[in-house]
Amino acid sequence: MGIYGAMSTAVTGLRAQSFALENISGNIANSQTTGFKRIDTDFKDLIPDAPQKRQTAGSVLAQSRSTNNLQGDVKSASTETFMAINGSGFFVVEPTIGQSDGTALFSGANYYTRRGDFEINKGGYLVNGAGYYLKGLPIDPQTQNISGSVPQVLKISTAFLPAQQTTRIDYQLNLPQFPKTRAYEDSQTAGSELLNAADFTNVTPTLVADTAATVSGATTTAGANSTTIASNLDTLQIQVGAANRTYAFTNAGGTAGLSIDLNSTTTVGAVLSHIQADLLANGAPVGTTVALSGGAIRITAGNITSSITVVDNTTGSTATGFDLANATTAPTVSASQRLSARVTSIPANESDEFVRQSISGGAISVYSANGAPANVQMRWAKVNSTANGGAEVWNMFVATNAQATGTQTMWTRYGGNYTFGTNGSPSPAVDHTDIAGLTVNGVVIGDVRLQHGTGGLTQFADPNGTAEVALVQNGYPAGKYVSVGVNDAGRVAVSYDNGETVEVAQVVTANFNAVNQLKREDGGVYAATSDSGEPVLDNGGGISGSSLESSNTDISEEFTKLIVTQQAYAAGTRIMSTADQMLQEALNMLR
Repeated sequence: MGIYGAMSTAVTGLRAQSFALENISGNIANSQTTGFKRIDTDFKDLIPDAPQKRQTAGSVLAQSRSTNNLQGDVKSASTETFMAINGSGFFVVEPTIGQSDGTALFSGANYYTRRGDFEINKGGYLVNGAGYYLKGLPIDPQTQNISGSVPQVLKISTAFLPAQQTTRIDYQLNLPQFPKTRAYEDSQTAGSELLNAADFTNVTPTLVADTAATVSGATTTAGANSTTIASNLDTLQIQVGAANRTYAFTNAGGTAGLSIDLNSTTTVGAVLSHIQADLLANGAPVGTTVALSGGAIRITAGNITSSITVVDNTTGSTATGFDLANATTAPTVSASQRLSARVTSIPANESDEFVRQSISGGAISVYSANGAPANVQMRWAKVNSTANGGAEVWNMFVATNAQATGTQTMWTRYGGNYTFGTNGSPSPAVDHTDIAGLTVNGVVIGDVRLQHGTGGLTQFADPNGTAEVALVQNGYPAGKYVSVGVNDAGRVAVSYDNGETVEVAQVVTANFNAVNQLKREDGGVYAATSDSGEPVLDNGGGISGSSLESSNTDISEEFTKLIVTQQAYAAGTRIMSTADQMLQEALNMLR
């Protein structure tokens, strides 16, 4: 090999160390480049063919060695769209190939990068600092499930979020075994914690008073002549509930309203039917009757909340007239009637008493299909108990019209009877309660399901005597775009000013069997090669939002390599100097 061979080998050494120096220079230059992977240098010796006893060390060849499998430090960032990959894998990105009418155009080619400094641009795309567009899988806004399997360039819409109608309310609560209503607190008597149906108008089944105003004279029949009970100029005043009517009997003028003509209304039955119809039309409770019972005239109050006041002013020729004692009869109800009575709705003028005899069941805002809000208030009333001789039974009421006045309905009962066993669980079990066509304060919500779930509705003892409530609903009003971010599940989520956050895309990562065989491109991206293999896509997360991966370059390590490279290069130049001197000496032998 000789002196010339030594010089040639030294030159390859100098070339190899220069190549290593170039890699060191690039590593140090990119020590602050996001997601940069340093390039290390491998040296490969080249051995000339020679007999075993004549082998030489040979020359050297420098090669690059990628460190794509070595992760840099992950640091937090204040930008919500910045992201870093914890572990292996690469973001899938794509460059633009131009624009058409201001819209970015893409070729469909995939590139791969660890550079996660993505920000949303004016077109709604997520673009990193090197100008590459992020790709991922879209998410169905209704089901929140990933739709599709081929990554596509992600474009974030900044349009308004449409309102979502409330269709389900997750409603879990514990009702106290002994509710401490205001009625109970006022009286402290047994049974006062229960809702007393006798105090309300709208009750089913209708409760009839045990006592009522009746005639005390001779019996009669419906077909008897009307003059057997009244004469010209007689008056009869009857007050049942809100109806306070004074009827005048005449022999001429016709029957209408408060005037009853005995010549045209000729039978007892016809007179009583007219009075009954007039009372019901002018404020008497539903179920009020004016009829014959055992031949005697009997006036009942219908619903048990109303008393009956009768003033019989007989001035005509009939000696007995109606023969009803001038008095007020307060109706009563039997225990069996009271236990079976269920209040169906509460008018505004009875709301205060209802609130006094019930406990709060919580309130929640719900939304119609166009986003109009409505506040749903719920109250629970215990209507029976084992201590009262029955079962543990509750009724639920919803404030369907908080602005109601007078006899307009304010509270409506839903769900029927909720009966609880001795273990505090509903018997039978209650998984949910469906409310059909819910309208609250004039806002049409539609069909709503109160989802209690297994064990979500109980009756356990509570020293406070109040209900413990948890309420969550699935509706919301329309929302204006506020910001976009990436969560730790790798999902791109858009936030709106209505408090909603909607996941719109899933960031995917690409893994390679031979990750260090990827081809490096400008901007910190890599292209797949035949040596690296095809990418294996993963949407299982492994992504940290509001984070960035730093360069994996270690400055102190690079400086150490720099010193070693410098010394190796200097040693190579000494070989050249020594070989030159030896060659000079060989030439001097000819002189």
